[in-house]
Amino acid sequence: MPTLGLPCLSALSVRLALLLAFQLGCLRAAEFSVFVNGARGDGKTVSTQAIQATIDAAAADGGGTVVFPTGTYLTGALFLKSGVELRLDEGVTLSAVRSDDAYPESRTRVAGIEMDWPAAVVNVNGQRNVKITGPGTIDGQGDFWWSKFWGEDRKGGMLADYNARKLRWAADYDCKRVRGVAIYDSKDVEVNGVTILRPGFWSLVMTYSERVTVRNVIIRANMGERMGPSSDGIDVDSSRDILIEGCDIDCNDDNICLKAGRDADGLRVNRPTENVIVRDCITRAGHGMFVIGSETSGGIRNVEVSNLRAIGTKYGIRFKSAKIRGGIVENIRISGIRMENVPKPIHFELNWNPSYSYPTLPAGMKLSEAPVHWKVMMQKVEPEARGIPLFRKISIRDVEATGADGALYVNAYREKPLAELSLEDVRIEAKTAGSVKSGSLWTMRNVRLLLDEVVEKVPYEACYDVPQPLIEKRR
Repeated sequence: MPTLGLPCLSALSVRLALLLAFQLGCLRAAEFSVFVNGARGDGKTVSTQAIQATIDAAAADGGGTVVFPTGTYLTGALFLKSGVELRLDEGVTLSAVRSDDAYPESRTRVAGIEMDWPAAVVNVNGQRNVKITGPGTIDGQGDFWWSKFWGEDRKGGMLADYNARKLRWAADYDCKRVRGVAIYDSKDVEVNGVTILRPGFWSLVMTYSERVTVRNVIIRANMGERMGPSSDGIDVDSSRDILIEGCDIDCNDDNICLKAGRDADGLRVNRPTENVIVRDCITRAGHGMFVIGSETSGGIRNVEVSNLRAIGTKYGIRFKSAKIRGGIVENIRISGIRMENVPKPIHFELNWNPSYSYPTLPAGMKLSEAPVHWKVMMQKVEPEARGIPLFRKISIRDVEATGADGALYVNAYREKPLAELSLEDVRIEAKTAGSVKSGSLWTMRNVRLLLDEVVEKVPYEACYDVPQPLIEKRR
């Protein structure tokens, strides 16, 4: 859609392909077996030191591939090094040690702010030319941390305590839970073919990184009927030149999500997520097939999403932010989307989850006595207008959705409406039309809503030059 001022996405694809092809040839073929250093795949012996020693030996030799005999290896945090491939063959499982002590804390960024946080099960920190390959498994044993967060019955734990004290916004930050795979401040990284099971927190996240490929990864972040809290699938945070393709994700939060920092701290860092391709993925349980936000402070731009399928995911195309996030989200192109039994197929909520988004101290509590990361979260964004996010130049086309509750939902700001949204070849079957608040300069071509309710128009408020879709009664 050239009228939107979108970048040449074919050039973006070529650039990414060249960069990512470079990383594939950077690793040496020498193999280093963890068995030599005493790792045992019996599911009982803690093998953290033996596996780490093997990683270190491969790195010291100039690079190589760390391999495992078939088995289940109990491990705490592992730290990959430049030039090393961690290869988990079929029948190999890394199983997380169920203890906080096995995951040392270090400075990183989590959910939009920089703070100390436990290491993941597998970490790539400040490295280059690293691979994590399958088809083996990384099992986060996350139910240990889920119980800590919301209790065995999902009605207690730290979340219930913080809700009672009107501190919902702090619960996720204070309950330090272990992630599956974390890539931080690294370049030329590939994660290919592994399965990630039940992480304590997010499944796979990349932050402040460049040229990362995530390909053919399977994420199963729940345990049957037991759901993992905040168990995001794949998160991209203030990173660039990213390719995500061929993944299959079942989780209990955002399935594929782009982020760029939160509020005053995110605006301070001011580092965008940019040049991202997401394609050929399937999402199942979860809170968003493809999501931007809510951490938008550093900006998110130049994104191409294509050929995604959502099956029973709560949200489909989901954008979220808040009035103190700030940032510009622009040049987003989404196409070839199929959604089955997705209640909210196209959803823009820019005043998302106030109890989480707007930190306030309960009566009687002094900020001077609060933890450091609370003080960071409570820093005011000044001037206030800087905190209002701007979403613009977004193209959504070739979309089919069935089993929806509301077809189209937009809640933006009068000061900065959702601008230059293009909808083309969109067909949604839903109970209701939804609603739009604060949009401007949209285009619609062949947009059909097949509804159970009888209405002539989608309700609009504070909209300028926003055409109506074609509305039909569903038979």
